[in-house]
Amino acid sequence: MRQLPQLLVHLTQSLSKLPGIGPKSAERIALYLVQTDPVQVHQIAQTIKDACDKISDCSICGALTEDQPCGICKNPQRDHRLICLVEKPSDLINLEKSGIFKGRYHVLGGKISPINGIGPEDLRIEQLEQRIKTETPEEIIIALDTDVEGDATSYYLAERLSSSSVKVTRLAHGIPAGSGLEYADELTLNHALSGRREIQ
Repeated sequence: MRQLPQLLVHLTQSLSKLPGIGPKSAERIALYLVQTDPVQVHQIAQTIKDACDKISDCSICGALTEDQPCGICKNPQRDHRLICLVEKPSDLINLEKSGIFKGRYHVLGGKISPINGIGPEDLRIEQLEQRIKTETPEEIIIALDTDVEGDATSYYLAERLSSSSVKVTRLAHGIPAGSGLEYADELTLNHALSGRREIQ
């Protein structure tokens, strides 16, 4: 059997590192790229480069943005009384796609996980506390995954923020245990938001 070109092998290996792309899918994409119109391939490559160069974290909420601050933080129509706390930017994107939440966001940047060496100091908790002081929201809605780390982080935050006047709630029913926001549909998110409960 004729050996594949080394560059094609390297391209396939690189593509297989992307989330959700297995070896077979990576090979199909690699073969498509090397056989398609070079102009189109260069456009794709340039778009990827531009996105990596120009997209960064919002200086206020941590969302992915091209402008500082992001459009959500700048939008005066958003409900400043509510801040929804999410683990990562993709969770924010999923909530925004649903069109359900009309407040603002704060990306925590992870969950407390001693096993993985992640403590409270590694997360954007101090930035959240600063926002509470300056923006004076009425409620922080914790929208973290319903797993062990998500539970631990939620209770830690509720305790840490208890000295402030802000109410701390968490998404209620609707999000299956052990799953994340990326697997929830619009109806599920709506139930989870409307049924949120204060953390005691």
